[in-house]
Amino acid sequence: MEQVKRGVVSASWRGVRVMVLAVAGGLACGGLGTTTESNGDGSGRPNVIYILADDLGYGDLGIYGQKLIATPNLDRLAAEGMMFTQHYAGSTVCAPSRASLMSGLHTGHTVIRGNREVQPEGQHPIPDSRITLAERLKDLGYRTAGIGKWGLGAPETEGVPTRQGFDYFFGYNDQREAHSYYPDHLWRNEERVELKGNRAGGRRTYSHDLLVDDVLRFIRQEKDAPFFLYVPFTIPHAGLDVPDDSMKPYLGRFEEVPSEAQGRYISQMTPRAAFAGMISRLDRDVGRIIGLVDDLGLSERTLIIFTSDNGPHQEGGADPEFFGSSGELRGFKRDLYEGGIRVPMIARWLGTVAAGTAADHVSAFWDVTPTLLELAGAPMLHNLDGLSFAPTLRGETQEAHDYLYWEFHPSYYHDQVWKQAIRLGDWKGVRLSGLEGLEGSIELYDLARDPSERRDVSGNHPDVITQIARLMREAHTPSELFPFPGERREDSDPAR
Repeated sequence: MEQVKRGVVSASWRGVRVMVLAVAGGLACGGLGTTTESNGDGSGRPNVIYILADDLGYGDLGIYGQKLIATPNLDRLAAEGMMFTQHYAGSTVCAPSRASLMSGLHTGHTVIRGNREVQPEGQHPIPDSRITLAERLKDLGYRTAGIGKWGLGAPETEGVPTRQGFDYFFGYNDQREAHSYYPDHLWRNEERVELKGNRAGGRRTYSHDLLVDDVLRFIRQEKDAPFFLYVPFTIPHAGLDVPDDSMKPYLGRFEEVPSEAQGRYISQMTPRAAFAGMISRLDRDVGRIIGLVDDLGLSERTLIIFTSDNGPHQEGGADPEFFGSSGELRGFKRDLYEGGIRVPMIARWLGTVAAGTAADHVSAFWDVTPTLLELAGAPMLHNLDGLSFAPTLRGETQEAHDYLYWEFHPSYYHDQVWKQAIRLGDWKGVRLSGLEGLEGSIELYDLARDPSERRDVSGNHPDVITQIARLMREAHTPSELFPFPGERREDSDPAR
């Protein structure tokens, strides 16, 4: 069983070493536990605001070791809540990570296991047969909204948010459209919203600002009822672009390497300043959300979670090595090394989550569904891969995963390399394969001694390799939509 460490988290914390003045979990101070009046209807159920950054790395926040970009509001969120040091995204790219979050399943079982575009706009839809987190919470009486980038459907398909449990949606349907922060349209529910000032290269409306305004409006509107607000922001996804007021403080601070980004971005020649400015704007707007929750008296009735959908990207002129965006971890977006999938996560719920704490519980996106359902008072579900981390939030003894599993299916325009990874205790197994199939050798790393995954010790532990190879076979259900090389389509189960 894992414990939560209580105490004051050092702002200079970096990598996987947690600096705390600690007391063993379970010796919580008075008042730590369930809040009896957690919502206006007296149900004891918290509101949930789940904020998902796009391609934000493990080391991109000050509390996780970032030195070049100030993130005072996110650092404050951690000071008033709990930072997770071993939390993992559902995948190393957008769509499957979000599918894992919404389904409570890892990528060996989700329907959507890779980014697959449909024309003229959208991604392959999550099927109606998959019951999403939003649907489950809506059935429990929550008002549900998604504001930001969806990435699991296309207009007029079963995958649009309003057909997947969201009472309200505003934002992008499509990953590709979300590359532009000055799009000519967004979507409200199932209606196209024209942004005329952005047509033909116009730059009148920065889409992120519209999303933030809508988030604040929804919180004010639904303050008296339990709500689930899913906020998948697009920052700092490529292309790198931000209004001058956010970029200006960083101009001249970095030696710039001109970007070869596609598209007409005003920040092409200053990609580092643009990237830093985007994170500053994200931090500013998270602060606005926290401030509104506090002003409305919702702080003890609202769980705020902040995290990222995968590791840092290298697109549009982004320079994650310069910023140390992966912290001490190896890899970036599209890698199944730690830098591609381990992400920051901060949780704040005043009166329930102890302030200034750090948790080393190993958790992942597929744990979010069982966690929020437990907090909402729903019966335990047994057809999910996830494990509730509600005990960690409450400072109680936490059950640990037997293992975590990921698989990666490349997009047609990237290197054709399929990947699998297993985390088994402190062991991490990674297998890379080409077109010949997924029977290649497995790299093995001891994360307790080597969190940066620099020393492959597979030759020293054949018994661990055998166990991880078995788990890779057992955790993967064949998929007709996303088959591994050499996988027989008749063996697939696309409905799961």
